[in-house]
Amino acid sequence: MSTRRNTGLSAGARGTAALLCVLMALTDIGWIIRDLNIAQHPADVWWTWLGEVRRPGEFTAWGTSALDPLLVLGALAAAAAALRAASSIASGALLALASATALLRLPLLWVLGASWLQGLESGLTGRARLTAGAQLALAVVLAVVVAAGRRPDDSADEDLRGVTRRAYGVVHRLPHDDESDDAPGRPYRGQAGALAALLGTAGLAIAAWEAHWLLRLGWDVYRKGLLGDASVFRALLQPPVHWQMTVYALLSLGAAAAALRRASWARPAALAAGTLLAVQAAGALVFAAGTGQLGQFPLLPGQARLELGTAVVVALAGTAAAVVAARPGVPDGRPEAGGALAYDASPEAERPPHAPPPPSRLPPGW
Repeated sequence: MSTRRNTGLSAGARGTAALLCVLMALTDIGWIIRDLNIAQHPADVWWTWLGEVRRPGEFTAWGTSALDPLLVLGALAAAAAALRAASSIASGALLALASATALLRLPLLWVLGASWLQGLESGLTGRARLTAGAQLALAVVLAVVVAAGRRPDDSADEDLRGVTRRAYGVVHRLPHDDESDDAPGRPYRGQAGALAALLGTAGLAIAAWEAHWLLRLGWDVYRKGLLGDASVFRALLQPPVHWQMTVYALLSLGAAAAALRRASWARPAALAAGTLLAVQAAGALVFAAGTGQLGQFPLLPGQARLELGTAVVVALAGTAAAVVAARPGVPDGRPEAGGALAYDASPEAERPPHAPPPPSRLPPGW
């Protein structure tokens, strides 16, 4: 018999987490609308998200990057999971959102306070810094709500009360009473292996490029792309490029490790990491196609070809990981309410698992 005790999110924790997710989404939506309003053409926002340098106007700057619509979609998906999904899926989705938001917004607290941003319109950097700080605080509160809102799930024990008093031969399959002793929601073994391989490959590829740039550029130059500098600034809410890629590598490798352990929250974490990787790499490929680099691939220098090849691998691995993670995991093994198993005197009736054999002399009233 399994000794595993299930835990679930309370109704109050689910509602509070959904509200926090909606607030996080609304703050990003406001900045996206602001960028669309200041753009001369709406397509300018799209090309800016892909990496093309387009100035929105004098004494102003873009507020968003391609990361922001992803965070909006992730926050809305996490809110839906908090209200409707199983506890393991909801907890994983909420913690993945909180982790990604906290890591990606953290450097903005000092980047947006740098002196080289003082030439922008009055109050712009202050509003952006307030947004980053608010989202960081919401992410921390969200993680606390998920941790504090977990409670033991004793519904399975309640289902067993009084079952054997109703009839002879009535049995009830205990929660997770099987050979694998799997917790509901965790990936199957093959599914977990595929996620670990895909995300591990993509994460290691990104980490290898970051190590390459560190060795080639040196710490003094690399630090500007890691901690922020005027030379690498693109949008107010966009983290420094090397910081962002390092976070992607950490999220990918963390999700791969969770998949190897077959943790109950591994699937939503892998879905989040795979989506971030796929969109990032696909954006780089679209930009390369728009600038003609893909059409001239054989003529490019070796390093440029290797970068584009890595982007293809990361895009495919991230997309495949997202698809695999979206497939159902181990189902909940608990029976439905009133789902007691029994057998009667009919010779055709199949004896349920773990049921005792029928008595040689039937009791009265059988």
